[in-house]
Amino acid sequence: MASVRSQPHFIFGVRTRATNNLCFVDEQTVAYPSGNCCVCHNTAVRRQRFIYGSDKSQGIRALAISPNRCYLAVSERAEKATITVFDLQHERGRRRKPLTAGDMLVSEFLCVAFSPDSKYLIGQSGGPEWTLVLWFWEKNKVLAAVKSTSFNDPITQISFNPHNNMQLCVSGSGVFKVFRYYEGALKQSSIAKVESINILCHAWVSEKVFAGTDTGRLLVFESGDMRRELRMSSHSDRQVEMKWIKEIDVNGGLAASGITAILSYSKGFVCSTGPGTVCLFERTEDNVYRKYREIRIPSDPRSNDLNPAEIHTVCMSPAEETLAVSTDRGQLYSASLSSTDISRLLERHQCFESLSQPFHSSAITGLSTCILKPLVATCSLDRSVRIWNYETKELELYREFQEEAYSVALHPTGLFVLVGFSDKLRLMNLVLDDIRTLKEFTLRSCRECAFSHGGHMFAAVNGNIIYVYTFTTFENTLTLKAHNGKVRSVGWSLDDSRLVSCGMDGAVYEWNTHTGKRESESVVKSCSYTDVAFSWDYKTILAVGSDIVREIQSCQVLREVPADEGSLTALAVSHSGRVIFTGTSSGTIRAIKYPLPIQREWVIQQPHGGPVNKMAITYDDQFLLTVSEDGCLLISKIVDKDGRGLKSNRQVVHTEEILVTKADLEEKAQHMLELKMHLEELQMENEYQLRLKDMSHTEKFRELMEKFTLEVESLKAAKKIMKTKIEEQEYEHQKDSVEAAVKHSKQLQDLEQSYTSKLMVNHQKYQDLLQKHEQMQDEYKKQLTSAEESHTLALEDLTQGYKVKLQEKTQLLVQHQKEAEQKVHEFEKILKQAKEDEKEKIRLLQAQFEQQLHSEKETNEDLKKRAAVMAQKLHGAQRQADGWCDDVTKLKQEQQRLLGLIRSLEGDITEQKRQISGHEKTGLDKDNTISSLVKKNQELETLKFLLEFQVNDFQKQMESQQDEINKTREKIQQLEDILLQKDKSNSQLKLSVSDLRLKLKTKDKEMRREMQKGKHLETFLERLKSDLHGCVGFIQDPKQLRDRVLKMYSHYGPQLDHVEKSGAALHVPEVFLHHQDLQEKTISSLKQKLEKSAKEREKVSAQMTKENEMLITEINALRKELHVVRTQLVHMKRSRTRPDQDTPREEVKHQEVR
Repeated sequence: MASVRSQPHFIFGVRTRATNNLCFVDEQTVAYPSGNCCVCHNTAVRRQRFIYGSDKSQGIRALAISPNRCYLAVSERAEKATITVFDLQHERGRRRKPLTAGDMLVSEFLCVAFSPDSKYLIGQSGGPEWTLVLWFWEKNKVLAAVKSTSFNDPITQISFNPHNNMQLCVSGSGVFKVFRYYEGALKQSSIAKVESINILCHAWVSEKVFAGTDTGRLLVFESGDMRRELRMSSHSDRQVEMKWIKEIDVNGGLAASGITAILSYSKGFVCSTGPGTVCLFERTEDNVYRKYREIRIPSDPRSNDLNPAEIHTVCMSPAEETLAVSTDRGQLYSASLSSTDISRLLERHQCFESLSQPFHSSAITGLSTCILKPLVATCSLDRSVRIWNYETKELELYREFQEEAYSVALHPTGLFVLVGFSDKLRLMNLVLDDIRTLKEFTLRSCRECAFSHGGHMFAAVNGNIIYVYTFTTFENTLTLKAHNGKVRSVGWSLDDSRLVSCGMDGAVYEWNTHTGKRESESVVKSCSYTDVAFSWDYKTILAVGSDIVREIQSCQVLREVPADEGSLTALAVSHSGRVIFTGTSSGTIRAIKYPLPIQREWVIQQPHGGPVNKMAITYDDQFLLTVSEDGCLLISKIVDKDGRGLKSNRQVVHTEEILVTKADLEEKAQHMLELKMHLEELQMENEYQLRLKDMSHTEKFRELMEKFTLEVESLKAAKKIMKTKIEEQEYEHQKDSVEAAVKHSKQLQDLEQSYTSKLMVNHQKYQDLLQKHEQMQDEYKKQLTSAEESHTLALEDLTQGYKVKLQEKTQLLVQHQKEAEQKVHEFEKILKQAKEDEKEKIRLLQAQFEQQLHSEKETNEDLKKRAAVMAQKLHGAQRQADGWCDDVTKLKQEQQRLLGLIRSLEGDITEQKRQISGHEKTGLDKDNTISSLVKKNQELETLKFLLEFQVNDFQKQMESQQDEINKTREKIQQLEDILLQKDKSNSQLKLSVSDLRLKLKTKDKEMRREMQKGKHLETFLERLKSDLHGCVGFIQDPKQLRDRVLKMYSHYGPQLDHVEKSGAALHVPEVFLHHQDLQEKTISSLKQKLEKSAKEREKVSAQMTKENEMLITEINALRKELHVVRTQLVHMKRSRTRPDQDTPREEVKHQEVR
């Protein structure tokens, strides 16, 4: 296995084909599918947690989160569809056992939903079965399954009744059904007549179901029947009320276009009322809702598409403070609903904000990184070019164009970008907030481009031709022609002296960028290469094709690693040379150990949901960047087997400089001056307005003062009048209370006299009743004694009569026993005869049944043989079916590949047609040039005659010069001899130089070893220092300090011995002893300081106790004074209220009498 692998760190992109592809885990975390995994994205910290799907997954199809926000259900498409429930409370999302449909063949579940108590789960399979399955998911048990629709009408949503676990709803095109789980089966409780209505979504709102249609109608279903419709009221534009279906126009609706998403919450419901628009409704009365908020997706001025995106999914945070939506273009937005942010939202015209970053909405075709900045450039078929920062995880720049972008390359400085469009190749500047075109090149449909490592050249591909340009003058210095097929990838060497290319024709060429000649080549026609790169030391070439990874050196294939499944589409080589990464057509990423292994040893991950188009590794070997057809950009950390990042020898310093044009600076300066002028004007206006306000406020203050003084005086006068009235009323009240007390005392005396007379009468009656009671008791005793005597006489008579009857019955019993014994004897005789008859019958039946058994055994053996034959046939048929399935998948893959080839070839055909039209024009120009050349040829023939005459004259002159040439030849021979001698001396010098270089290399290696030893010693000393600093914390506890020091010695002792053996750290023990002495000295000094501080604390505490005693005595004195004052106040109050105290004393006396 490879010791180095990639670990997903952050991903940009959303899977739009999944149902319910956005949900809140908590207030700050949302979950959504991206690639082939589910992402839990924390919006506050910008961190992501990945929940991976199964290995054989063909993509995520639906999501559902439980009402308690603890579990996430993920539906995956596969040969046998599965729904996996993940525990979100676990850090890595612990996987539970996957749920399947049992024996039913289901390839995908389109919709998934949890019950209100999070114990049950339902899943809706796709066509043609359209099976609805109910699970008790904690025990992985299928409770029931039913076919939700008999026609081929698609189901769009399923849900549980939030108030009933056993009731659920299914809706779709021409389908609206309510099922109930009863007696182990899902039974349909009602059928709504909606054959002509396409229901896109629904939600339960207080025992009713609100359903949105593709025509913008919002229907209301009660107990499974369509009863009403929500429509805008005629009284108010912001009110929506329910009306009966018969009373309204069927063609009209709540929204202008289809309602694609609806959600219920505590105040009402939320629904989409058109492209890019979401409305919130709250309930005001029965059947009346008020639209109190409308939130829109903001239009992007940089976008070419003016039509807003359709809302795909709506979700709300648990506290209902944040609303989030996903669109059909793969974008995520959020809006705050809290009361503190309402005013801010109103100021922003009630628009959504981007939840993460604006993503690509189509397949990403290009990827590139630079050296001096942490930037990544991507281009896509959505006609946009985006610049990302992989450290801050932000989108730095993006711009949309009119043409599709096929390739992109970042300049090593990160200040320029090269993009291949369908019409031209454009070189652009990356300025502060825009991407501006610098130069255009007439290269159509450039599918591949790359800057050199120095940035002074760049290569661009057009069909099967490679063009090399200089970055300074933009001249075409080289045109490389050798490929017969389309060129798929190019790569530069470290010194930019070589260029490697690969194509669909199975050829890999290595070019010299100075001469334009081929230095090496490797052609395998059976392989269609997709990507190529130099090895980490730039000595060999690595290429990936349709089925294999090849390492090539000097026209020969050194190693080959075949692929298991799917074709290889991308390649990335680490700068450290420890690992290479490959991407496949199924979305997997493979980490292969380098040098390439003989056996198939790699680590496989499948984070993407489509073919991997491009891969790149950052300059410091920390991140792997991959893009795919699913529109996702994945940033993965490159880690070793222990999960730690790779150590890079390259020191990367990221610059922060950006390009700014002079016009931009002048415009900014002008704008700042205008703003300053405007600010000064505003300040003057504000000061003037403030002065006016001060004047008006002072006048108002005076008026108010006069007014309030008059009111205060009037109130004082009224207060005096009220005081006099209160005193008069108090005097009258006292009089009335005295009179009432006198009357009350008289009434009490009268009542006492009447009650005493009544008591005397009642006492006499009581005495009479007691006498009557005693007489009644005496009479009752006499009656009891007479009744007992009569009862004893009657009992004696009855006992004598029953004794006579017993004697008669015993005699009858004896007679009946004798008769029973005779009957038993007769019955035994009858039984013996019956047993003998039955035995004979059993023998006859046994013989008959044995014959039947024999015949049935023979037939059973024949049937077993036939069953075995049929089982073999079945097994063979299953094998054939599996083989056909494999063939079908292979054919599908080939079909996809061929479709890609067809698309690329169609593009080539259009390009070649354009070239042919250009060639025809050039042909006409060539005919004209040929006619002109014929005329020139005739003129040249006349010149030729004149030149022959001149040649004869020159020959005569040459004979005279031949003698001089011979002399110079002799001199040249002498010089050549001298050169030979110098060559010999040079060869000797070269040998000596090579020896010296070898010595230098050995010295360098020794120096590096010594440096590494020094680094190890520094780290060792830093750890020891940190441990010593930790020991200082236990300086007051000598036992713990001694234990820590012993542990340190046991931990660092063997390491010190090892260092002593290496000979590089002989002074470490001495340093350790020195540090120990220092620590002991510090301990003693700290002890002295502790003793001093303890003495000082004792002095301070003594002073504090004295002060506390003084304060306590003062408090006691104050309390006594307070008590005296209170008693004085009580006496004063009693003296004032003496006339009122007579009446209560009289009341007390009356109570005692009672």
